[in-house]
Amino acid sequence: MKTLIFIFLVSLPAFAAETNDVLNSWLAAQANLKTWTADFTQTRTLKTLKQPLLSKGHLTFEAPNRFRWELGNPAQTIAIRTTNELLVIYPRLKRAERYPLGGAGNEPWRDALALMDAGFPSNRAELESRFKLLSLSNTGAVARIVLEPRAAMAKRFMSEVQIFLRTNDFSMAANQLQFADGSILRNDFTNAVANPSVLPNAFAADIPADYEVVEPMKK
Repeated sequence: MKTLIFIFLVSLPAFAAETNDVLNSWLAAQANLKTWTADFTQTRTLKTLKQPLLSKGHLTFEAPNRFRWELGNPAQTIAIRTTNELLVIYPRLKRAERYPLGGAGNEPWRDALALMDAGFPSNRAELESRFKLLSLSNTGAVARIVLEPRAAMAKRFMSEVQIFLRTNDFSMAANQLQFADGSILRNDFTNAVANPSVLPNAFAADIPADYEVVEPMKK
């Protein structure tokens, strides 16, 4: 037993150093990231289904927090985050949902939105203010970071976030979100391009006149 305790204590500094090296390298890469595009395969695992649901999509990101997710081809769901709002569009349903980002800022869904930004932290202070680091493992080619939300409201929605990084350039290879109900949402990224030119209208949405536009969180 004493030998096991000794080995554990000796290994702690090495683990802490490796953790810092990976985090610092990731954050340094993020500091140089202005835009990022990638295709992705989304896998949804639900307890009620025997087989997971697979969908293809495309992500466009612009620092610090603007993104456009398009799921399906043609797109079945489009999520656009701008400075002032999150817009979710369902073309098949001819429906659009607006979530304003102004106001008090204490709505529970904002914590969930912050979790989606976990793969693109601006700095270490921001990352640690939102998440607790649970573990970090490194296979050599890919590092896996497991995070737990700090906000109580966020924990009720999502229990864990995993970020998978390619260690050759510390770009995101995948992310995985584990929800409180036991379901899992994973995105595996391919054809990633760092700092591409992004069209000026990439984060604009022209909603057709026949779409129903609602604000679900508006009282």
